[in-house]
Amino acid sequence: MTIRAVVWDVDDTIFDYTTADRAGMRGHLTAEGLLDGYASVEQALDHWRDLTDQQWARYAAGEVDWEGGRRDRVRAFLGKPLTDPEAEDWFLRYLGHYESAWALFPDVLPVLDTLAGSHRHSVLSNSSIRVQDHKLRVLGVRDRFESVLCAAELGVSKPAAEAFHAACEALELPPHEVAYVGDHPEIDGQGAADAGMFSVWIDRGGVRAVTAPDPDAAPGGAPDRLTGLRRIASLAELPAILQPDTRFGAPSTFG
Repeated sequence: MTIRAVVWDVDDTIFDYTTADRAGMRGHLTAEGLLDGYASVEQALDHWRDLTDQQWARYAAGEVDWEGGRRDRVRAFLGKPLTDPEAEDWFLRYLGHYESAWALFPDVLPVLDTLAGSHRHSVLSNSSIRVQDHKLRVLGVRDRFESVLCAAELGVSKPAAEAFHAACEALELPPHEVAYVGDHPEIDGQGAADAGMFSVWIDRGGVRAVTAPDPDAAPGGAPDRLTGLRRIASLAELPAILQPDTRFGAPSTFG
């Protein structure tokens, strides 16, 4: 079956979120005189990410608006009461450090250029459109994607099949004619495969090895939880596996 379109995850798939997050937090904590309050930048990041997840869940549930959630995140991170303007100013100072470190992975533009004439492109993210649309514009690639769909506006998030099917419907294509590329083996990879899409898991440097063990180490060549995924280490591998005969001719990492 011919793959006519590619739907992309954003963070840690095309955008180097992990590096930007670390650099931004280090720069911000240093500027604010808060770095000595943590054993390491990683400890501070773990705290910040936990609070981000908590506030995202409140926002997705309709308990708080976007600005209110991020102000509450700042208050919890600092462990002290702040007025709305104080919390907002602190967050905006952090955001400046974070955005200054934004960058695409180096393999992104070459693969988008290679596929530009053969495949359509869209985005599906477990974030909000206001965040990801802005990010893609700053990174200079928003015009590469026909649409940007995000969980906050869809009301459903990956790995639910409904999220992936919404992306296919936006392209007016059936799932089996659409590839999904993402960095998380279960949320992106298995979710897309279960939704009937051509699922590609980008595993840069084996960073997800603990979550999804090397299939060579498992009897039968594939871990029980992951089926139907194509595993790649670089986006440079993507054009070759999107050829029309891939589904029937090329080996699949996860069967």
